[in-house]
Amino acid sequence: MKHLLTIAGSDSSGGAGIQADLKTFAAHGTFGMSVITAVTAQNTCGVTKVQDIDCDVVQAQIEAVFDDIRVDAVKIGMVSRPQIIKTIADCLHRYAPPIVVVDPVMISKSGYPLLAPEACATLISELLPLATLVTPNLPEAEAITGMKVERREQMRPVAEKIIALGAKAVLVKGGHLQDTADDLLFDGQTERWFTGLRIATKNTHGTGCTLSSSLAANLAKGMSLEDAVQASKDYVTQAIAHGIALGSGCGPTHHFVDLYRKAGILE
Repeated sequence: MKHLLTIAGSDSSGGAGIQADLKTFAAHGTFGMSVITAVTAQNTCGVTKVQDIDCDVVQAQIEAVFDDIRVDAVKIGMVSRPQIIKTIADCLHRYAPPIVVVDPVMISKSGYPLLAPEACATLISELLPLATLVTPNLPEAEAITGMKVERREQMRPVAEKIIALGAKAVLVKGGHLQDTADDLLFDGQTERWFTGLRIATKNTHGTGCTLSSSLAANLAKGMSLEDAVQASKDYVTQAIAHGIALGSGCGPTHHFVDLYRKAGILE
């Protein structure tokens, strides 16, 4: 069994963050471990409060895992402060995990800022060079590159800029496009487009966390980058299609569709 580590924030409603990552790891038949960088008070309607974890506690969590357990891949999600980012980067330089997937979480679905403005430059300089794959949506890609991206043809130049900043590969997610939901995978030489179905549902809480965790799991299991992206997109599409109408806002995706089908709970 592959061992996956998520370094991210906690979501009290269970739809995103650490909770979504661990569910995704389990759904992929891998063993999930976690380093919590922040505790958020949130539900399906939005985020109301964030408490960052002290850097020494973040470091201690990372060391506790790596000093005892083999880590086959790391997924990095919400990391809100420059010093937390530097702490994570220093630890990853020391332990050198074979796969690092960076999901540059900046703003919650409800619009709550999850990355301090002064931390964006630190994320770019410290984490992108460590990334096997980075998975920005269009607003995040704009923040990283300073380039406007609203149309499909603008995605390739943005991807090129992110590669130039040090990432080995980038998946620019097109969910914010108006006409399509196509994603672009680029490794500095080859581009591959993945068409996406736009599903009419509001239950999409945690899709970015789920996709990046799925990618980390599939890469750890030995899939090629292209195969991992296709498999992860298929998994997330199914999870969105069976999203759970939980609470009064945007409900979560369904991480265990296959398991529930086998148990006869889903058609």
